[in-house]
Amino acid sequence: MSKPILATIAPGLFVLLWSTGFIGSKLGAPYADPFVFLSLRYIAVLPFLLLIAVAARTRWPSNPAAIGHCIVTGMLVHGIYLGGVFWAIDRGMPAGASALMVGLQPVLTALAAGWLLRERIGPRHWAGMGVGSIGLVLILGPKLGLDGSGITLATIGAMAAAVLAMSLGTVYQKRFVPVTDHVPATVWQYVGALVVSLPFTLGESWSIEWSAQFIFAIAWLVLVLSIGAILLLMYLIRAGAVAEVASLFYLVPVATTIESYFLFGERLALIQIAGMGLVVAAILLIRRKPAAVPPADAV
Repeated sequence: MSKPILATIAPGLFVLLWSTGFIGSKLGAPYADPFVFLSLRYIAVLPFLLLIAVAARTRWPSNPAAIGHCIVTGMLVHGIYLGGVFWAIDRGMPAGASALMVGLQPVLTALAAGWLLRERIGPRHWAGMGVGSIGLVLILGPKLGLDGSGITLATIGAMAAAVLAMSLGTVYQKRFVPVTDHVPATVWQYVGALVVSLPFTLGESWSIEWSAQFIFAIAWLVLVLSIGAILLLMYLIRAGAVAEVASLFYLVPVATTIESYFLFGERLALIQIAGMGLVVAAILLIRRKPAAVPPADAV
């Protein structure tokens, strides 16, 4: 039986959409402080999701425990992850270094899934993650400035917290929010994100420059990332093993590098192209389904 169209295109579409997050943050970061920027994004997305929920007549979770799990997932996947990334970039962390650290997320997620969900992490997973890590170094290594500008203990700590939160949030979503409808679950996730981001805005200036570029960045991050990509991520987590879904994040820096080449004129070296080849090979290795073993009495 053939796979549904959404199941076929969802992985590639997710990578494409998710990769634009770095582009959107780069466009909008100069015009507002990081947690103010994120809080505006979370607040703006809620009315759209509520309209979708009403139009689709979705079933809202009535169990307080289910709502709580959705909120915790949002605190991890949106609040801490995006907060750490935006804060580090705002403090000068190079985009290449940020993407490199985010690229470590599949390894942590696979380890967490094996430990908490008892998912089997086989040799092909470990081999694929190793090859993918090498590929990421080849892709992003040339972008890292020799002077280490923006790479401090504070920005490294923020990125490490972001990567760990995303990994734990992915596993937590699979373990505790397996059946809640996508849209209501996402609404409660953004409530959780605001629980994290709003307190940090108390230490920031709410002075915002409403430029056309900033408005475009907010609109893109709300409609494409916060709705499109997140709903796809939830779909993928429920449809497949967490370790395999996490492997898709290896492709995000690849897509971001290509997008940066066309949008910002960043040149690609041969070593980066070779790294992309390794990352693609790693994804194919991790996501390849083992061949079915025929029964002993098969002719």
